[in-house]
Order: sequence, then structure tokens, then C-alpha cells
Amino acid sequence: MASHSHKHGHEHGHPHRQGSPRAFFWGVLLNSALSGLQLAIGIGFGSLALIGDAIHNLGDVAGLLFGWGAERLSARPATARFTYGFGRSTQLASLMNAALILMAAGVVIVEGVQRLLDPVPVVSGPVAWAAAAGIVVNLLSARLFGTGHHHDLNRRAAVVHLLTDAAVSAAVLVSAVLVGLVGWLWLDAATAIGVGLAVAWSGWELLGEALSASLDAVPRGIDLAEVEAALRALPGVENVHHLHVWGMSTSRTALTAHLVGRGDGPLDGELLSLAQQRLAQLGITHSTLQIEAPGSCAEDAAHRPR
Repeated sequence: MASHSHKHGHEHGHPHRQGSPRAFFWGVLLNSALSGLQLAIGIGFGSLALIGDAIHNLGDVAGLLFGWGAERLSARPATARFTYGFGRSTQLASLMNAALILMAAGVVIVEGVQRLLDPVPVVSGPVAWAAAAGIVVNLLSARLFGTGHHHDLNRRAAVVHLLTDAAVSAAVLVSAVLVGLVGWLWLDAATAIGVGLAVAWSGWELLGEALSASLDAVPRGIDLAEVEAALRALPGVENVHHLHVWGMSTSRTALTAHLVGRGDGPLDGELLSLAQQRLAQLGITHSTLQIEAPGSCAEDAAHRPR
């Protein structure tokens, strides 16, 4: 068997989380207060659409708590048993968030259909003010997360919750105003059904992403072909195989790969440093690379991604 030249390089990155944990704290506090207000007004003044908005806000609170707890857990150091640490907890939180969104949507849709068949009087004034408060609170809560959520599924799940509910509150506001102006009582129930469907759509998309992350799919924002091309373009690299990219958490991406050298490139240590720098530019914060001598190992086509 031909001899191999083996060397492994590791790079660990912990991206700065803008506004954390402050964003989670204020999001939980504001949405808890808003949920209580909307439930009281929705029940007291007969608006199912507002009750649906309040239920979704309660889902926001639970989702934010899940996400907050998962972030804290993911920051704990690795142990002898959990050698990768607890980063996967953020992916589990995203799954639970998606399940909560879908359950809340189901409740609102079922209640909306029942109310559509049997409309009840709605006092539009207080409902409109409560819906307006929902828009302000949810947009403010989403703003607290800054721009750092785009590459973190757990935090993006929280922002999706909040922005979706801001849109829901806007729909409830328009519905309440129209009910007050023209007296169409069925409009509140129809709005509730529309709210439920919109919420279900966002939950379904989030569920798909969370399941993909749990199955070690290449994370959103990472182009596998670009990563392979970047590694092949390194000086002295003849071939790249056994390339795998997956998410260690919702914010950290890992890679393993075999680099086949030509024999005329830089020293292994220099090549590893160049590779890690290039991978970091592509958003990969943890890499394990194995360097092989030219002709030492034929590429196994069965392991190439299809």
C-alpha cells in the first residue's frame, strides 16, 4: 500500500452575535406583554383574528425561549462525551420552533372556519389598537437581532416568527378597520384563516430548513462547487475528494476533505494555512484537511456528492 502524507488542520470560529442575549430577553418580555394584551382584548371584544395573533405571539415567546436556551447551551465547551460541543441544540430549537408555528397555524385556521360559519359581533376600535401595538412590538423585537441572523438558522427562526407576526398584526388591523367601517363580521374570521395560512407557510419553510440541517445538508449560503474549486485552485493541489460540508450548529459550518498534492507545491503546513484562510472567506469556520501524496490514493467516485 502506498504511503500517505497526513496532516490535519483545524480552525474554530465563533461569530459575534449582535444583540445576544439582549435581543432574546427583550423579545420574550415584549411579546409576553403583547400576548396578554391581545388575548384580553380579543376575548373581550370578540375578535378571533386578534386571538389568533395572540396565539402566534405566544408561539413567538416559546420559540424565543427555545432559541435563547439553545444559544446558551451551544456556547458550552465540548466534553469527553460530546466532543463537538452542543451546537446541534440550536438546530433542535429550530425544529421545535417550526413545530410550534405549524400547530399555532392549525388552531387559528380551524377556529377561523368555525367562526366563518357562525360570525359574532366584533368591536373594532380596541382590536385595531391592539393590532397596531402588535406591529410595533414585533418589528422592534426583530430589529433587536440586527443583521447577524441571516447566517444563523436559530436566530433567523426567531426573526421569521417576529416579522411574520408583524404582518399578521397588520392584516388584523386592516380587518378591524374594515369591520368598523362596513360591518362585515365575516371579515374577521376570513382574516384569521388567511393569518393561519400565512403562518403555516412560514412554518413549513422553516421546518424544511431545520430538517435539512439535521440531516447534515450543506448549509444555506455555502456553494459546494465553489468550495471545491477554491481548494483545487490552491498551489500544489492536484485533486480534491471526500469533500463534506455540514452545519455543526445553526451558525458554524464544518468541512472535511482530502487534498491530493502534485509534489511541487508548498509545504503541508503552508498549504493548510492557505486552505483555512480561503475556507474562512467562504464562511466555513471549522475545517479538517488531509493531505495525500500524488498518486497515493485513487478518488472513490462513490463518495462524490451527486
